[in-house]
Amino acid sequence: MPKISAIQFALHSGSPDGLLAKLYGSKSANLEYQRLRYARLLEQFRSRFPYADQVELFSTPGRTEVGGNHTDHNAGRVLAAAVNLDDLAVAAQNETGVITLQSEGYPDSIIDTRQLEVVESERYTTAALIRGVCARLRQLGYRVGGFDACVTSDVLKGSGISSSAAFEVLVCTILDHLHNHGDLDPILNAQIGQYAENHYFGKPCGLMDQTTCAVGGFVTIDFEDFAHPIVRKVDFDLAASGYSLVIVDTGGSHADLTEDYAAIEREMKSVARALGGQVLRQFSRQKVLDEIAFLRTKVSDRAILRALHFYADDQRVVAEVAALENNDFPRFLDLVIESGFSSWMLNQNCYSPRNFEAQGVPVALAVSESVLKGRGAWRVQGGGFAGTIQAFVPDDLLDTYLHKLSAIFGKKACHKMLIRPDGTTRLEFA
Repeated sequence: MPKISAIQFALHSGSPDGLLAKLYGSKSANLEYQRLRYARLLEQFRSRFPYADQVELFSTPGRTEVGGNHTDHNAGRVLAAAVNLDDLAVAAQNETGVITLQSEGYPDSIIDTRQLEVVESERYTTAALIRGVCARLRQLGYRVGGFDACVTSDVLKGSGISSSAAFEVLVCTILDHLHNHGDLDPILNAQIGQYAENHYFGKPCGLMDQTTCAVGGFVTIDFEDFAHPIVRKVDFDLAASGYSLVIVDTGGSHADLTEDYAAIEREMKSVARALGGQVLRQFSRQKVLDEIAFLRTKVSDRAILRALHFYADDQRVVAEVAALENNDFPRFLDLVIESGFSSWMLNQNCYSPRNFEAQGVPVALAVSESVLKGRGAWRVQGGGFAGTIQAFVPDDLLDTYLHKLSAIFGKKACHKMLIRPDGTTRLEFA
């Protein structure tokens, strides 16, 4: 492990700028911001853990879902991409068997790795995610031990960029490098994170978020076999397309929407069960259409509409991947718009029915359409119901788009994103 002083010297000399540019973009302002961010985190670690002088640096990106809205949990296909917002950690192994993790802005999380059963009082907390990752690693035969860490995050909380998934994958990466051989398969890392979130944190998430955070770049994932998803990187340079990816935070939080998310999966699967299966991927769209009269006696109308959304968006992913790989960006944009309208009208996840007066996401989508129609694309971001939307904006309209959306949702609402080629990683530049 390198010494803190050696890493600080490298940052001061600018030697890691090539690596930082790959992760965050090559603009000088980006590089300066990241150098200062890294330096501050190192000082925070030195202050909190003064007895530890040798450390490792780890980075895990957030992600944006591009296609396949709520398709993963029914064995469908998705298209997603890692972004240049990340969870960053400074960590050092210890021999106490205790993990002490200080996350910026939060109390320390302290986990004794000799006690890894579920703690009910930890539900929905950082400690639950750490304990769950440790428990699953140990169940799979990997070593689990203590470490001290300081973590800072640029991943937007509660906004559909997958802050929880990035954190789970980060913790697993730290444990892999500090207590194992550092060669854990990224897909297994993702599955461990999903286990922690499902069984310890208490959120019934799919596997798309963790997989994208672990793998990086544009990624298409086929979940027909949940135990062995097919993951493939998609070679497309968004920066060279003349378009920018913008995430707009409409101000709503995902924090209290667990039941809304769970209802989508539950209702889609209720259609599959009514047809004699477990997930919608087992049946064709035509089968559902042919059986609607029967299905209406067994499940809700909303469940049927959500099932029809599943089939449409599942097939759209295949078409989106083909469009990107054939460099047919106009076709890709059309498909993104189609996906957005399907989410809005069929999947019905652009606002919560429990709080129907708060419709920030639809407002943002309507304004985006007025600015971008015929030029760009717009859709709900991630799980939906509240939080963020996603837009692909032509560079010559970028200032106009940012001005209009910021005027509505606030100066800090719009975030121009870069697609990060690398997934979770241990950083070496000292």
